[in-house]
Amino acid sequence: MTLVQGRAAVVTGAARGIGRAIAAKLVEHGARVVLADLDADAAAATAAELGGDGTAVAVGCDVTDPDGVDALVRRCVDEFGALDVLVNNAGITRDATMRKMPLDAFREVIDVHLTGTWLGTKAASAVMREQGHGAIVNISSISGKVGNLGQTNYSAAKAGIVGLTKAAAKEVAHAGVRINAVQPGIIRTAMTEAMREDVWEAKLAEVPMGRAGEPEEVADVVLFLASDLSSYLTGTVTEVTGGRYM
Repeated sequence: MTLVQGRAAVVTGAARGIGRAIAAKLVEHGARVVLADLDADAAAATAAELGGDGTAVAVGCDVTDPDGVDALVRRCVDEFGALDVLVNNAGITRDATMRKMPLDAFREVIDVHLTGTWLGTKAASAVMREQGHGAIVNISSISGKVGNLGQTNYSAAKAGIVGLTKAAAKEVAHAGVRINAVQPGIIRTAMTEAMREDVWEAKLAEVPMGRAGEPEEVADVVLFLASDLSSYLTGTVTEVTGGRYM
């Protein structure tokens, strides 16, 4: 199966978790991928596991730094001759109730998720417009649909990604560039598995399918949106939640 054979992709936050699964899925289906992560060493280790130079390369990148994001996009073009797919996945959490959350914790999460996604979308779409084609996939969260207690920063950022996706998609659709968003629910990663057992079980109880999702299941949806199978989709939001909050 080679749904993105020969295409060049960038995935941010790609060293581990959902980002790693997305990068691995794109490589599996024939893409050459630049794995970007604030942890450059972890990104390099993951890139080596996925095939190393010629298939997967690693770049240390702070997605809140405009120059760093521009350099990331240039690296993909210089390395692979094009930029066909961008997945804005990088993110952090700084959870606290609104009463206890310091302003810095709110701004930091907004900056990484929302500003980082805007910078990536802006830089990538500039290249893709010149090419006449490209697909951008922005990773939101079901928290951006319903809001999570203790996550006013995260929920606001993830909701903002939806609005950004729709507005940007309207700006570049005429140039052959598609922009879509994915909203994962509870996905089995190291971060979610660190939850207290009672919290984990309470969240699972809200899922009609009765289980957590796997990172690969999010990656499958991203692959679909990056491929020609979704050639008439732009500005959409796909929930990968097992039916939670439908």
